[in-house]
Amino acid sequence: MTLVADIHEAHGATFETRGGVEVVSHYGRPDRTHRAVRNGVGVIEHGYGVVAVEGDDRVEYVDNAVTNNVPTEDGEGVYALLLDPDGRIETEMYIYNAGERLLIFTPPDRAEPLVEEWRSKTFLQRVRIRDASEEFAVFGVHGSKSTEKVASILSGAGAPEPELTFVRGSIGGEYGVTVIASDNPTGEEGYDLICRAKDAEDVFDALLFYGNPAVPVGYQTWESLTAEAGTPLFETELRGNIPNVVGVRNALDFDKGCFVGQEVVSKVENRGQPSRRLVGFRADALPEAGMDAFGGSDVLADGTSIGSVTRAVESPNLGSPIGFALVNYDIGTDDLTISVGDEQVSATVESLPFVEGSARSARIPTYPE
Repeated sequence: MTLVADIHEAHGATFETRGGVEVVSHYGRPDRTHRAVRNGVGVIEHGYGVVAVEGDDRVEYVDNAVTNNVPTEDGEGVYALLLDPDGRIETEMYIYNAGERLLIFTPPDRAEPLVEEWRSKTFLQRVRIRDASEEFAVFGVHGSKSTEKVASILSGAGAPEPELTFVRGSIGGEYGVTVIASDNPTGEEGYDLICRAKDAEDVFDALLFYGNPAVPVGYQTWESLTAEAGTPLFETELRGNIPNVVGVRNALDFDKGCFVGQEVVSKVENRGQPSRRLVGFRADALPEAGMDAFGGSDVLADGTSIGSVTRAVESPNLGSPIGFALVNYDIGTDDLTISVGDEQVSATVESLPFVEGSARSARIPTYPE
């Protein structure tokens, strides 16, 4: 549930529910907000779940479960996945070493199941695992001028770098915040600011009005920004798929020790290429997404079905529909057709990102040469 509902409502917010959490859908003009982020800076309240892992064995315990190496130094973070035994993605997560504890940011509906699963497997290891989602507020600050924005309001520290490192400081010397350099999911420079839940309203207000001005951002705008940036999202592209298939190689360390699903991931990698891949497309009309077990609208090449749409949006910057599709790896052509209602519309495979911003998303799908 949003922690700053009164401020959202004052800006004309419309709400929706994602992963069991109430978030802002939009503020009335999501396309205009989209352009404001590309040209300046926007602030979104993220609906993350937060898991805290404490105890002497915290790093070893989490490292044995996930697909990437857990950082051992305070102030560092990593993007990782938790897989099922078949190598399919159960959840994505950002893991941060905060000294005496690890803080793990998950999709909102994955924190509680993750805590329950990990608690059942601690055995003799010295770890304490709890759902800390209600203790924190997390705000994303994204846009071509987000670094200047953070620098203008942060006291006691400069903007962190490189990606997924963080610093601790305050806003106005009064509200303690942790500032994380993001991995640029919108294709622009970006940061996540974490504060205590009780300070959420004051921090959000400061992010909007202190220093350089910023616009509030809802999840409709988040969808279009991340689509233009070529960033696959958990609910639409990642969940239930094998990570090499959807190209999130930045979440994988192929040299680390055993983790659940590693055997499948290694087999796919050793084949040289997966059977399917995630591509970006541009279409003549907006297709459907999420209509069947494999995704949304049917994607065809030379009249033969080769996959399905996972996500599609109207691109404010390009003025046309764009999206992602999970298709046969070697489709043999860049010219496709996509089912839209009872019609077939033309589409083309496009290189990612669709729009070049001030930074490059670390999650753009990549595959072996």
